[in-house]
Amino acid sequence: MELFPTNNIPQKKTHVLQKHNAPLAERLRPITLDNFVGQTHLLGEGKPLSLLIASGEIPSMIFWGPPGTGKTTLARILANNISAEFFQLNAVSSGVKEVRDVISRAELNRKRLNKRTILFIDEIHRFNKAQQDALLHCVEEGIVTLIGATTENPSFEVISPLLSRCRVYVLASLGKDDFNFIIERALREDEVLKREKISLGNDERDLLMLLSAGDARMLLNGLEIAVRLSKLNANKEKILSAKIIEEAFQRKYAKYDKAGEEHYNTISAFIKSLRGSDPDASVYYLARMLDAGEDILFIARRMVILASEDIGNANPQALVLATSCFQSIHYIGMPEARIILSQTAIYLASSPKSNASYFAIENAMEDVVKLQNLPIPLHLRNAPTKLMKELNYGKDYKYAHHYEGNFIETQYLPDNLKNKIYYEPTENGEEQTIKERLKNWWMKKRK
Repeated sequence: MELFPTNNIPQKKTHVLQKHNAPLAERLRPITLDNFVGQTHLLGEGKPLSLLIASGEIPSMIFWGPPGTGKTTLARILANNISAEFFQLNAVSSGVKEVRDVISRAELNRKRLNKRTILFIDEIHRFNKAQQDALLHCVEEGIVTLIGATTENPSFEVISPLLSRCRVYVLASLGKDDFNFIIERALREDEVLKREKISLGNDERDLLMLLSAGDARMLLNGLEIAVRLSKLNANKEKILSAKIIEEAFQRKYAKYDKAGEEHYNTISAFIKSLRGSDPDASVYYLARMLDAGEDILFIARRMVILASEDIGNANPQALVLATSCFQSIHYIGMPEARIILSQTAIYLASSPKSNASYFAIENAMEDVVKLQNLPIPLHLRNAPTKLMKELNYGKDYKYAHHYEGNFIETQYLPDNLKNKIYYEPTENGEEQTIKERLKNWWMKKRK
């Protein structure tokens, strides 16, 4: 367990933690928002986190995003901003005992010192149900402010009672401008690097960013190793060549790194092979991921999404099988889970495809945002009171089951959208039958 005494952080103008023995990423970790890069959708003017920081009221929250996007740093800055005591736990190495120790300290802080406590749990998705249950009471009562960090979808990995007590903020991978700012700051402000005369060309800088795959920590670690590997030339200058940068990353990271480029390339190839109806390629990329030790639940989750997004009602059983796959491998684990994953991947790849459901909800959401709350037709409104009935709420509603074939053509959409069609079934698989049925029902609307 790490106690991070934010009230003792030196408020230097450069905001650099000068720990010469620490890695560059730790030495350069921002302690105020001045040097925090990225996440403008959360920290820009009028955005959610900037408003919370300004108010001084920090609720329990979960940061969801790729590695190296600033989740830990942002949690520490928030703690410093409200002068809270900050405890950091890693879900891999901590358990219920450590959580209870922090809660005990937090209770003392609140009763005796009138001081708030922030508990930051890195990789919170690795806490099991019992460990997450231990947090419920203290979060509910406000004894601690919980900030969790996860690279996995919290809807799958965090129990519902805890998730309902936290706000979820999605952090995005950093872009080129962010990386340029970080590199320039490292070369200009870090006490170790600024002693060196370092030359980094534009092409080499781009390569450094590319190999970092949106991860600031990986970027700084790669930069630091490249500086160590390079030798002084006649001008006592260290030139960071492409070869040295590549060597730096090869020494630090395996070819398949779950947080790196190869991870995203392989899952991308896997999903595109499923979508492209190639079962052979799908199984091949599945095998590569399994051989590299990829999280099997991560693979299964992606197949659940694909089953709905890319197959949909062309084969409704695809979602059923994908969901069953996710549940099954959760209980069974490796090595047998590979067979279930293979069966599911082959089935999904071999299924007829349709993204009609995906476009239906996307287009509907666009209209909801653009047109806001259009009046719901009176005959569809609920009428639980006498006044609502007098206002014709629910009047003339036609109950479908009272009509032949359990269908009667009537208007359900608001007036401004009465002829709008969001769902356009394809002629693939089961959707061909759905398309014909909808045409027969809605002959005026679906000509």
